[in-house]
Formats: sequence, C-alpha cells, structure tokens
Amino acid sequence: MTIALAVVAALAGCSNSGTATTAAPPPTSDTQVTTERAEPTTTSASATSQAEEPYVLGSTRVTGSTEHATYDVGIPQLSGGDPAVTAEFNESMRAALQDQIDGHQGLDFALSDGYSSGASHIGRHVVSVEQITDWIAVPPGAHGDSLIATVTIDTDTAQPITLGDAFTDLDAGLSRLSEQAAKILPSTRAGESFERSGIEPTVANFANWTASPEGMNIHFGDYQVGAYGIGLITITVPWNALSDVLAPGMQDVLSS
Repeated sequence: MTIALAVVAALAGCSNSGTATTAAPPPTSDTQVTTERAEPTTTSASATSQAEEPYVLGSTRVTGSTEHATYDVGIPQLSGGDPAVTAEFNESMRAALQDQIDGHQGLDFALSDGYSSGASHIGRHVVSVEQITDWIAVPPGAHGDSLIATVTIDTDTAQPITLGDAFTDLDAGLSRLSEQAAKILPSTRAGESFERSGIEPTVANFANWTASPEGMNIHFGDYQVGAYGIGLITITVPWNALSDVLAPGMQDVLSS
C-alpha cells in the first residue's frame, strides 16, 4: 500500500521551503492520543458510502515528545462510511504528522495547531483534506512557520490519489498547473512579484493539493511564492483548465 501525503516545512529563519513525501508509522515516542468529538466538515456535505453510512470528519489530538520535538496537535480523522476508506485516511494523516515530528534536521522544536484550519472536502467519490500545523523553534526564533500536509482518498477504491494518478502524463499535468498558477497568483496576496521558483513544474512545488467541486486547490507553503508576511496562499485551478491532461474518469472522482 502506498500512502499519498506531502509535508512542506519552512523552518524559522530560513527563506526556502522543502518537501518530503514519505509513509511513516504512527507516532510512538511518549505519545498520547485523545479523540475529540467528530464534527461534519464545513466545506462540503458528508458523503454516503456503499454501506449508506455518512463519512464524518472529526479530529484526534496527539501529544508527546521525542529527543528533538514536543507536539500537541489535533489531526483530522474520519469516521463512518467504508471502514477501508476510513482506515486509509486516518493512517495517512497520522503518517503525515509523524513526518513532521521526524523532520527535525537537528533542531529542537514544538508542534501545535496551525493558525488556520485547512481545506476539507467530502464528495461522492473522494475525501480530501489539508492539515496545517504550527512549527516553532525551541528556544523560539523570530516567528514560527506553518507545515502543510494533504491527503486525498478515492472512496470507491480506498486508495490514495497522487499527482501521478491524477494526470495521464505527470509532466504534462505539472506543466499545466505551473501555467495556471502563473495566471492566478498575481490576483492573490503574492501579487505580480510572486516567487516564480515556487511554481516550477515539479512534484515538490505542487505536492500539497486537495480536491473540490470547483477545481484542484494548490496549497503553497511559507516562502514558496513570496515573503513570510503574505501568509499561506491557496489557489484553485478550475477543472476545465485541466480536463485534457487529467487521467480518464479522474475529473468525475475529484470534482464529486
């Protein structure tokens, strides 16, 4: 089984963002997990599985420490619906958090809830969620940074959907995303002077994406397309701008 997730970390005091794509086991070092009440996603209606039970998006709080990290983070977790889909999504989100915990690069740091909630969508054929986590050095630097992780699961197959799955030809898909980002970003807080290296057609630059009925949401990390002060930037590339490069049937799944 391949877990599809991506973590973008812009460490305090640095001007570059990095991306890691791995699949790791759930947190194990001095970890406590507390399940909070499950609430329906606010960005889309709950979908109904083959068992006619709705998926409900809630959260689980994970706390603990390692040699370099302390963490107290609420991560998205799914309940209801097809148990295979729920298990795949929940394991992927836990793996994403573990990536963040393990990404110390020799630094001591603390992880906590992000300053804003990530995008979420539960459709007829897809569950797609963004997780935002706050990273801060210990002792603190000038400011913290945001880490982003995204998970998208096909509810018909209970398998993750990667960029490679989404496009018939990955290079063609990345080129189209880069072209569209160049058109859309000037209308965002990044402005006309956005950082063009952040939208070069690479998997790393577009790894953090979520599905929505309107289009593919691309989530850019701190420093990726501009200065730290502009905050996190999300753009939506309409499906009609991607339809000719998407894999057969993928638009129906992702836009559901």
